[in-house]
Amino acid sequence: MNTENAPEKIRNIILETLDENKAEDVVTIDLAGKSSIADYMIIATGRSSRHVVGLSNHITDSLAKGGFNKAKFDGKENGDWVLGDAGDVIVHLFRDEVRDFYNIEKIWCDPEFLAKYESQREKNTIDAS
Repeated sequence: MNTENAPEKIRNIILETLDENKAEDVVTIDLAGKSSIADYMIIATGRSSRHVVGLSNHITDSLAKGGFNKAKFDGKENGDWVLGDAGDVIVHLFRDEVRDFYNIEKIWCDPEFLAKYESQREKNTIDAS
């Protein structure tokens, strides 16, 4: 397999899979210059524990079909927070309440993005009421 642009290909497969499987509130964080653990971090929300686990299974399948077989997910036992390691891309899948509690975007995102993100989430929460 050609590994040129592998991080971007992995990221794109994951994002497409999350979109196709109705993940909510998807955020992609470019980790270049911030961390050596990965090139990208993707955070998404599932509607239930079952949905979170299903998203992780769909990502594993999609990456395998794309020739990336090394994705591993932990936390599927309860499905509150499933952490995925796809090599160059780290994936966090949460139930909504758990995502709000840990708020990992606050750790990794720059303040300008974070302000826009939090404003949009508040708007979506108000609109959903």
